Amino acid sequence: MPKPAPSLEQLTDRMRTIQLRAIKKKRTVATAESCTGGMLGTILTAHGGSSGFYKGGAIVYDNDAKTVFADVAPDLLHGHGAVSSVVAQALAAGARRKLDADIGLGITGIAGPGGATPGKPVGLVYVAVDSDRSSAVKKSQFAFDRDGNRRASVGVALDLLDEALR
Repeated sequence: MPKPAPSLEQLTDRMRTIQLRAIKKKRTVATAESCTGGMLGTILTAHGGSSGFYKGGAIVYDNDAKTVFADVAPDLLHGHGAVSSVVAQALAAGARRKLDADIGLGITGIAGPGGATPGKPVGLVYVAVDSDRSSAVKKSQFAFDRDGNRRASVGVALDLLDEALR
């Protein structure tokens, strides 16, 4: 039986430790998120004192928003599609650059229930992290409902953030 998507409470609880580490290490974070629609920002700011590490973020649902708010090149969007590893990486790097943060996180995917295209099913998500120390993109294929896919995507972003802070 597959593991269930994390609950908002689990994500919030997990964030407490990550926040303390980010503040202790004096590392700042910026985000650009699409399919999660602001859920990552909500979790990153769930605890008091989050302004000590979180610079802010953008909900970049539309391709134009990805270009305006995260500097994603239109040719990347047209050549690879919004749901791709290169766009996720561009979102993370663009958020980091725009807000002069130490770490950028980017999320793009298809939360569902609609939106699937050939080769890009519902639940396909790319989450990226970008920093001076490392950059990585994690591809996931979730089989939850829309809310579960979004929560699972935020969980992956927290995994990558946690790793970037070690």
